Amino acid sequence: MKQWAETHVAAGRHCVVVDLELCTGMDSTFMGTMAGIAIRLAKLPDGVLQVTGANDKNRNSLEDLGLSMLLEIEPQDAVWKDNITNIRNSLKECSITTSVDRTQHVFDAHKLLCDADESNDEKFSTVLDVLEAELENRIQQGRQSS
Repeated sequence: MKQWAETHVAAGRHCVVVDLELCTGMDSTFMGTMAGIAIRLAKLPDGVLQVTGANDKNRNSLEDLGLSMLLEIEPQDAVWKDNITNIRNSLKECSITTSVDRTQHVFDAHKLLCDADESNDEKFSTVLDVLEAELENRIQQGRQSS
């Protein structure tokens, strides 16, 4: 999702819509990725990340982590709102594939959650500490093998 959004923002899009209609739950890495996209879009004129189809559980998760301050959940005036059924019917699977350093991605996503809302610092401090140590260990191993 991050790669897809970055490609479209680079191409001039200022609105990204995430449809959670089929999503039964989100982990913190996914929500951190959404936070990063929302932060990037917020730097653009009229840039916004909008969410549709969020069930109560997903809406609560977004609100609990403070993401409702960064993105719009079910915006009433969204230009796509009246055409959502046709849009959903025309969606295709994303074909972008890329190799991602999973540890770095998970670290970055959780760091963005903490940046988005300081009350997340306590929730994710242990996760960040473990991931940071793993990344540092990799750096040290790389220096030793050079």
